[in-house]
Amino acid sequence: MRIRTEAIERHTLSVTVDNEAGILARIAGMFTARGYNIESLTVADVTEDESVSRITIVTSGSSHVLEQIIAQLDRLVPVHKVLDLTAHGPHVERELALVKVAGAGEHRIEALRLADVYRARVVDATTGSFVFEVTGGSDKIDTFVGLMREVGLVEVARTGIVAITRGRDPA
Repeated sequence: MRIRTEAIERHTLSVTVDNEAGILARIAGMFTARGYNIESLTVADVTEDESVSRITIVTSGSSHVLEQIIAQLDRLVPVHKVLDLTAHGPHVERELALVKVAGAGEHRIEALRLADVYRARVVDATTGSFVFEVTGGSDKIDTFVGLMREVGLVEVARTGIVAITRGRDPA
């Protein structure tokens, strides 16, 4: 007997939904009930009248699991469209992080130097600390946070991933 294992892949899903009370709880509940993990989750209105929202979900699983997730999301009544941006093709993903770093002397200078290299912006400064704003891909933010650990990282707040397809046509 041969056991077949499928590769676990990270996928970014764009879910367009009616902006109504409880939809986020229903979607999160669907993931929880089936044992799927949500790695990142962001929600925002996407229409002028605030009647439709886009939920960006980052999750991991085999191709079979991703097919199940998409099919189950599609079945929820207030869901208009589910698009697997990863499978769809070229798309842009970004995340924002606020990174608080404390330090004096050489650590302070090094934190500013690294922030400049990573194009992080100082959004708050005191004599003993900085708060940096850094945007980019998750790997860039992970690396920046790792470097800040060495010079006095205090805390990090991250937004989660937002994503959109490339090109002029809507997804």
